[in-house]
Amino acid sequence: MNLADKVRQAGVVGAGGGGFPTHVKLNAKADTIIANGAECEPLLHKDAVIMEESAAELVRGIQLAMEATGAKEGVIGVKGKKKHAVEAVQAASKGTNVRVQLLGDYYPAGDEYDLVYNVTGKLIPPGGIPIAVGVVVNNVETFINISAANDGKPLTHKMLTIAGAVKSPVTLRVPIGTTYRECIEYAGGLTTDDPVLVLGGLMMGTNSDNLDTPVTKTSTGVVILPRSHHVIERKLKPAKHQAAIGKSACDQCRYCTEYCPRFLLGYAVEPHQVMRTLAFTGTGEDYFNQWAAMCCSCGLCTLYACPEELFPKEACDDAKSMMRAKQMKWTGPMNPKPHAMMDGRRVPIKTLAKKLHVLNYNLPAPLVQETISPNRLILPLKQSAGTACIAKVKTGDRVSFGQVIGEPAPNALGAILHAPMAGVVREMNDKVIILEK
Repeated sequence: MNLADKVRQAGVVGAGGGGFPTHVKLNAKADTIIANGAECEPLLHKDAVIMEESAAELVRGIQLAMEATGAKEGVIGVKGKKKHAVEAVQAASKGTNVRVQLLGDYYPAGDEYDLVYNVTGKLIPPGGIPIAVGVVVNNVETFINISAANDGKPLTHKMLTIAGAVKSPVTLRVPIGTTYRECIEYAGGLTTDDPVLVLGGLMMGTNSDNLDTPVTKTSTGVVILPRSHHVIERKLKPAKHQAAIGKSACDQCRYCTEYCPRFLLGYAVEPHQVMRTLAFTGTGEDYFNQWAAMCCSCGLCTLYACPEELFPKEACDDAKSMMRAKQMKWTGPMNPKPHAMMDGRRVPIKTLAKKLHVLNYNLPAPLVQETISPNRLILPLKQSAGTACIAKVKTGDRVSFGQVIGEPAPNALGAILHAPMAGVVREMNDKVIILEK
């Protein structure tokens, strides 16, 4: 069995939030393998902790991926400010064919387009993916999971940071399916009576007030803030109101575009033009929506650049949804050239945290060393890009640790789901399996 097959059997997906089934990438032929340890979301620290704790496994996973894809170069991208992580990966890669590339402390250094350019000097073709320039990119945790899969170990646990309005921010390794309520207990509990969870981070995360939301294969962390916090108030504003405010107030100042990281790389992403669709929906949406086609949804335009606190990122999200519905493809320029002011317009993480009013929450999140073993796990059948799993168990079944409990339909894109603990299937439906000890 080759590495890609082992990784598919282990159910490994992109651990940085994207969730693309990793075995597909390992079937490609590449020149360069990049481990993405940039970790740009303010307050989240799980990637740095992983590099500190498991640097040898990370390097081994990169080397396995290089062998599988035929790549000649392996690179770990990590911010220079993460000193302990840098020391760990430099020590682990010494004498190997893997090197460490130090990145600046700006947002979003972990965007694939930006990372590939910084590491290789190559620009991914507009609308393309890294393999188009001979590169495979995975999150650092994904490579550790590749290493484990090569040893026959399925993906059953996840590393994540619990930050924000908690007594003691922490990084945890928990079984997939653990609820955030239980994770918060290891952070000493909440410091707000009206919490809102931002799953995946303040810039690109999704909002929830359900503490019993489960950790999945793609979880990177959660930032908890009071409902009254200004960022939360903005995030919870209904889409209809966001659009109405933009329609009435956008004065086409271009700040959203001038700070856009993809625009600065030379791609034709212009959120200020997309904002025009709010006023010209009847006549120009097909044209103006094109300017959102390569938006990476980093949120910098909405949460940092716009002086009127409008919602250009959300307008771009809507535009991309419309383009998908109409099966529209990018028809604009295909020859990106980095902007002369790119370096000068990068946004430092500390500056971003100040703008978000979260500097008081910017605290270390050390790893909890104890084994975390909940009595009950909530396991969604869809935890990756592609299709949901088909359940391979039924209510009342006893399952063992690591047993396959769900898998995609034959030849469908998806990832196998394994039991993170031994137990009994207490409840299930076509979306979730609830497993109890």
